[in-house]
Amino acid sequence: MALAPLKTIVLDRDGVINQDSVKYVKSYEEWIPIAGSIEAIVSLHLAGYRVLIATNQSGLARRLFDEYSLAKIHQKLCTIVEEAGGFVSGIFYCPHSPDDNCDCRKPRTGLLAQAEKEFGCSLTGSYFIGDSLRDLLAGKAFGMRPVLVRTGNGLATIRELKGTDLEDVPIFDDLSSATQNILSIIE
Repeated sequence: MALAPLKTIVLDRDGVINQDSVKYVKSYEEWIPIAGSIEAIVSLHLAGYRVLIATNQSGLARRLFDEYSLAKIHQKLCTIVEEAGGFVSGIFYCPHSPDDNCDCRKPRTGLLAQAEKEFGCSLTGSYFIGDSLRDLLAGKAFGMRPVLVRTGNGLATIRELKGTDLEDVPIFDDLSSATQNILSIIE
């Protein structure tokens, strides 16, 4: 008997999984999970979701931290999730500044295309949970189902949605409540 294909969900990192900072999250010590976010990732994993992260990390281009520091941050995230019983299948990040005009910086969809290629899957119809307009725009442009959380930049993003075609995007207090809602839907 063949196993059913995994459902995939994509999460933004800063402001969704961990506390964000206007000064950037630059080190292992500065990376602090938002209450309930680790448990939400575990719940998604246990429910059969492949959990991917797509994150803009312009602090690299700004030389605020290096690839080694970023790897340590991501290792911390993955270790905490694994110790709680979950798994993050992949982390895709854009190292460029907003002025670099790259294809991978959200709201462009290069990170999502990389994820599809690496995992041999389609993200069309999958959820993309973010806290900024660029997350929602990337998800929508890639045929995904964007979801907004109020954590991080979420409250400011709600104001930006007025008058856009994303005005009716589902909005939740945090990753935990978004996850509870998604898992309550029978697909």
